[in-house]
Amino acid sequence: MGWKSTLAYPIAKVLQQRVKSAAKNPYAVQQKILDQLRTKGQQTAFGKDHGLSELRSHADLSRLVPVRDYEGLKSYFDRVVAGERNVLWPGLPAYFAKTSGTTSGVKYIPITHDSLPNHFGTARNALFNYFGRTGKGAWLDGKMIFLSGSPELERKNGIPLGRLSGISNHLIPAWVKRGQLPSYETNCIEDWETKLDAIVEETVGQDLRLISGIPPWVQMYFERLLAVTGKNHVLDIFPNFSVFVYGGVNYEPYRGQIENLIGGRIDSVETYPASEGFIAFQDGEPGEGLLLNVDSGIYFEFVPLAEAHKEHPTRLSLREVELGKDYAVILTSNAGLWGYAIGDTVEFVSLNPFRIKVSGRVKHFISAFGEHVIGKEVEMAMQAAVNKHGGRVTEFHVAPQVNPPVGEAPFHEWFIEFAELPSGLGDSIKVPHPPSCLLHSDGIPISIRNSKFEIHHTDSAFAKTLNQEMLLQNIYYADLIGGKVLQPLKITVVKQGAFRRYMESQGKLGGQNKVPRLGNDRKIADVLS
Repeated sequence: MGWKSTLAYPIAKVLQQRVKSAAKNPYAVQQKILDQLRTKGQQTAFGKDHGLSELRSHADLSRLVPVRDYEGLKSYFDRVVAGERNVLWPGLPAYFAKTSGTTSGVKYIPITHDSLPNHFGTARNALFNYFGRTGKGAWLDGKMIFLSGSPELERKNGIPLGRLSGISNHLIPAWVKRGQLPSYETNCIEDWETKLDAIVEETVGQDLRLISGIPPWVQMYFERLLAVTGKNHVLDIFPNFSVFVYGGVNYEPYRGQIENLIGGRIDSVETYPASEGFIAFQDGEPGEGLLLNVDSGIYFEFVPLAEAHKEHPTRLSLREVELGKDYAVILTSNAGLWGYAIGDTVEFVSLNPFRIKVSGRVKHFISAFGEHVIGKEVEMAMQAAVNKHGGRVTEFHVAPQVNPPVGEAPFHEWFIEFAELPSGLGDSIKVPHPPSCLLHSDGIPISIRNSKFEIHHTDSAFAKTLNQEMLLQNIYYADLIGGKVLQPLKITVVKQGAFRRYMESQGKLGGQNKVPRLGNDRKIADVLS
């Protein structure tokens, strides 16, 4: 080990033990946090409006504070944004994390001085826990790259404002910054294509050992890197690259392509950060779930997914959750969020310690016919189909087709972009216009003649497998197919780069932006069609 990793190793072991200790005593830790939240929250405008001086237990929280999303708390957020003090939390926030909303437009999520350790401290804990657990710390002795949003901050009534990933750049300690790439100037470039070229130029020739970012944008970086250098694999350029840190989306649909670009499998650390708080991180081997961040200023509640849209849903504490069920996540935190629905759904895969996996978004689902298909289900079905038929998926999106051709039943349409076609797909491609080329998984060139081509379920073994997996994943979908309310799914294979062009058209290319896996309408589907 180099001098940095040698000096850091004892710290990593201490932090690893703290993580373990909190995980072993989650109920006591969560009660301590609830008491701290009451102490500080009861003197705020929100606290006085909701009688937080009476808050002693989870039952009290459920009684005093309703579950609300950003819209439900907007009157309070607006007062904070306007510069009013002591509204949701004592004083004023340290930052506003800027995110895009649906009905509310831009959302301004407060990050307080008390909640800052939740964001940076948890990121540190995730990496140092990995170091303490595995003894692998060589990544500290070289360069690290964080693919993030611009660190350039605006001000809103004197309070710094920016994307969470950009704010995080300002929280990195000096000893880490010396090894951080890209440069501040490059990170400030807004146009993703220009920024990507600059990142490649800055990183070629560096001793890069850790890369952090959302998988689809890391994949684009790797592809550009190989195109510029002419190398076959990322490990040919960065032989000491050893850790990939990611979050934001399920890695499995990207794993095959990214590992192919890297030139092998390397260690990875999955994280679950959000503007509202750092929720969980990987504390063990991949596939074991993410350790819930119970000791970092957040009190957690969980609402059964079936009740997520109810005005008065059942609210469960950690003592009451069960394995294998989907829950909407509710936060009460030292960022001044009270009974806040962040919009994500999770499933517990372990109760000792509490480990979760992200199963989707409350607002990202298909239920045009009452099926309520969620992200976890389509991702697991896709992974099973790829495992059986091969191929590599770049991106995909699923939408209902409620107005099929006359005489046909409605169906779910899967828009899939492949880096490599699977077997059982290529023989039934419609080709009505002049061609470009894509490789079948057996190496045979397949012609694509327009922006998309259709493979119908009756002709495609891949689509049959995908449909069968969906029948196993979702009993409501199975009932609708069995009752012929829906016909089996259909696949539309889109030309390479289609999702990238869509995200660019929406001003969401790069950074922390993600393609929604599911739509309950055809807003994305109609653009791709």
